[in-house]
Amino acid sequence: MSGQSLLVPGKISPTRPVPASIPRPEYVGKDAPTPYTGPEVQDAETIERMRIAGRIAAQAMEEAAKLIAPGVTTDELDRVAHEFMCDHGAYPSTLGYRGFPKSLCSSLNEVICHGIPDSTVLKDGDIVNLDVTAYINGVHGDNNATYLCGDVDEESRLLVERTREALNRAIKAVKPGRQINIIGRVIESYAKRFGYGVVRDFTGHGINSSFHSGLIVPHYDSPHHTTDIKPGMTFTIEPMLTLGTHDYDMWDDGWTVVTKDRKRTAQFEHTLVVTDTGAEILTLP
Repeated sequence: MSGQSLLVPGKISPTRPVPASIPRPEYVGKDAPTPYTGPEVQDAETIERMRIAGRIAAQAMEEAAKLIAPGVTTDELDRVAHEFMCDHGAYPSTLGYRGFPKSLCSSLNEVICHGIPDSTVLKDGDIVNLDVTAYINGVHGDNNATYLCGDVDEESRLLVERTREALNRAIKAVKPGRQINIIGRVIESYAKRFGYGVVRDFTGHGINSSFHSGLIVPHYDSPHHTTDIKPGMTFTIEPMLTLGTHDYDMWDDGWTVVTKDRKRTAQFEHTLVVTDTGAEILTLP
């Protein structure tokens, strides 16, 4: 693996404004969201609105990813995604969620998730995860992907490729009548082939009018998560695989999660709706 130096926090720029005409999620300006008490199965009209939110989130992530190159700051990636979502009438869901200060999460190299965009400059050989969620018409669409910056070493490149494949396999395993732990069973079984760690404490989640509904979608084989998968359920699958341990540390910012051994990690995510025969991806550009 690349012998690059470990990340350190950069300088966070001022909060980017969102036009007043764009509706905010209920949690903006509050310490925490109101707990979700609605159903995990959504009606057709809600799912259609989620397709719109998912498409905007996917397109915003694509636009930001086009800039990934040595010398670009993660703050610049945030600016592009922020402006794209606002231009399309969507609110960046992460902005103000439990106090998060930016419109996407940028997680580089040893950062598992929830990295805050700042003055950090991308370097040749980095791997860069972007996590983008859009809120529009009262619902959220959430996706992320890991990208290669410049000339990336083989070990990191394979980690990224196989994490994407883990997500694809998990999506194919979603069938009505199965328990939700089939998702983690498939992911962990595949990751073990390569000796990868599977992050346990950060999971997929139910999503709809709520950013995180309370439904937990583990990415490891968990006998305790036995929720039946039903048509119309909407949730994310977002495996985080590591080159070493799945244990982690958190930076003092209260958000940035890094592998305890500081080895690299990758992640991919889609928002799905369960159909009568499988799952439909709602976060397609």
